[in-house]
Amino acid sequence: MSILQNKKVLIGITGSIAAYKIPMLIRLLIKEGAEVKVIVTKGAEQFVTKELLAVLSNNTVITGFYSSDGLWDNHVHWGLWADVFLIAPASANTISKLANGYCDNQLTAIYLSARCPVLVSPAMDLDMFKHFAVQNNLRNLENHGVQVIQPESGPLASGLVGEGRMPEPETLLQVLSDFFEKNAALKDKIVLITSGASMEAIDPVRYITNHSTGKMGAAIAETCANLGAKVIYVHGLQAVKIQNKNVKNIAVESAEDMYNAVHTYFESSDIAIMAAAVADYKPKDVAKEKIKKHAEDLQIDLVKTKDILFSLGQIKKENQILVGFALETENQLENAKTKLIKKKADLIVLNTTKVEGAGFGHDTNQIIILDKNNNTYNFELKSKLDVAKDIVQFI
Repeated sequence: MSILQNKKVLIGITGSIAAYKIPMLIRLLIKEGAEVKVIVTKGAEQFVTKELLAVLSNNTVITGFYSSDGLWDNHVHWGLWADVFLIAPASANTISKLANGYCDNQLTAIYLSARCPVLVSPAMDLDMFKHFAVQNNLRNLENHGVQVIQPESGPLASGLVGEGRMPEPETLLQVLSDFFEKNAALKDKIVLITSGASMEAIDPVRYITNHSTGKMGAAIAETCANLGAKVIYVHGLQAVKIQNKNVKNIAVESAEDMYNAVHTYFESSDIAIMAAAVADYKPKDVAKEKIKKHAEDLQIDLVKTKDILFSLGQIKKENQILVGFALETENQLENAKTKLIKKKADLIVLNTTKVEGAGFGHDTNQIIILDKNNNTYNFELKSKLDVAKDIVQFI
């Protein structure tokens, strides 16, 4: 899976003829699984149409302070939405505005309020690019954390040949990929994740399980892998197998199987996230043959399974982070706090079946995170992918 999968890329296009290259960049980003939104200045609309950009990006193009229905288009929102803001092509005029804090259009307003990293790809004629004013502005941007993508040498719109060409779409795509790879928050970290339901056999054809689909654990594993982690993904029944070069899939069935797999990899892990719904009890004896329906009643004696989270808390080292999950239907916070202390975890992610759209089987979830300092952090109902991002960001 591409490092750009699920990344939110905001592209700002300014008035340069190199704008004709951006539609192809958008297509490449979409192909890599990125989510793309585009903002154009009035100058940019002379070179590329917003209709084309909207079709390619599958999103409405941002053009000004107000949307087509007359409502204010909140520039702060876009700066918070994006994982990266790429301004390409960046004209000499826009570069000057960025470097000096001018704010006369929606692009510059978004830049001034953006909390995400900003990349700028200059595109202009050779003499303009080499002019001391432009070079001073670019240095000013770099000194304040903006990454300047150096232009290439070649034929220019003026007929001259030299430095000032914006790189080709394939090169810009690689720049973005390299950027996310370099800045991956979990690069080279080993993350152990459990997911899905355990399956406790009654006889050769029947078993005890629960309603967990493993969607939450799978989303966390995907998120960690996309942030550069090496993920050990121990998954039980119904959990989705993840196709990602950074993920090692280990399929298990019973709580005992999961316990053994987790303890095989825990010592070498930096972070352990126990998101699986593991059975608390299992049949004391497993019938060797299918139990036939004879008597009116059938009694099955149950015994406790091994407590995986508790066992890890006993051997956890100071440099390891241990995260547990709690699904509660009553006394939620109290039970979650008790679990946090008893299991010696660093964090507990609490969710419930009481909230519509949360819990087992849904594509959304609502969580509360509890830490060892007795703090609680409430999150809104979101897609499980966005919840996964919240959890991993918190870690």
